[in-house]
Amino acid sequence: MDQPETSSTELQAEANEFKERFAEVRAEIGKVIVGQDRVVEAALTALFCGGNVLLEGVPGLGKTELIKALSRTLELDFSRIQFTPDLMPADVIGTNIMNTDESGRYQFEFRRGPIFTQLLLADEINRASPKTQSALLETMQEGTVTVDGKVTHMKQPYFVMATQNPLEQEGTYPLPEAQLDRFLFKVEVPFVTREDLNEIVNRTILKQPIEPEKVLDSERILQLRKVLDKVVVVDPLRDYAVRLVLATHPNTEYAPDEVKQFVKWGASPRAAQALIRAARVRALSQGRAHVAFSDIRYFSDEILRHRTLLNYDGQAENVNVAELIQKCANELPEEA
Repeated sequence: MDQPETSSTELQAEANEFKERFAEVRAEIGKVIVGQDRVVEAALTALFCGGNVLLEGVPGLGKTELIKALSRTLELDFSRIQFTPDLMPADVIGTNIMNTDESGRYQFEFRRGPIFTQLLLADEINRASPKTQSALLETMQEGTVTVDGKVTHMKQPYFVMATQNPLEQEGTYPLPEAQLDRFLFKVEVPFVTREDLNEIVNRTILKQPIEPEKVLDSERILQLRKVLDKVVVVDPLRDYAVRLVLATHPNTEYAPDEVKQFVKWGASPRAAQALIRAARVRALSQGRAHVAFSDIRYFSDEILRHRTLLNYDGQAENVNVAELIQKCANELPEEA
């Protein structure tokens, strides 16, 4: 009779520990990144989930500084790839080069590309061709790279943060649905407020460098990830996440009228998994060892929006997908 109570106590202690570490990392990154609290929270949530993030925003909003701050705060290796139209898959993954050994014999040696890191910034990913974009697919999903039949496992934790500019679309290649689906979150980076912009200008003019302190390392992050699987998700909550995904499909009973009218295809099964994973991190970051309905709804926009495709009428009417997702979340009853 005592074991369940002890287990529950231990789990709550782990939840409290997770909350403290999560808050510490947010606070350190907040020393560098001004104002973008939601973006920082989404990036940290995805990192603990083992997922990847696509950031969409105009240049100069601190997207690069965010991943650099993550690298310093979490003591993880960092690499950046500037995607351009002439970038080739070998520029991302690496290539075989001819070398000579000590005896003078020629042999091939694999020279690793920038993808072999822990935090990868894929800057302006939509400027590269689909062939080059696809070089990231295996790594983002499986955490591996296959070259000439040899599989290499990436050092964990591994996290890809990609960026794209929503305004300048000339010379870009839209990300294919298969690649979009591999991003746990798609996060819109809003422009800063007057107060935040004043603070940014003040910091840059005074040139007072702010270095975040190390809070976690690879080993500790992986330990904290193990706590996620212990967070309680009761059947009604799991079913709610499933119904929320089905609500984005126009041919289901859960879809609002606007979804049936304007949506061609809804979110994939990965979205239901993402809702549960993100909800677990959200619960732990609040010091809870169980998921609530509000946790599942919390990141529904970032999870479902890029997985929901408008039909011709929706595109012609310039329908806001985020509003459709919000309507699905607001109107879907918690009890089936």
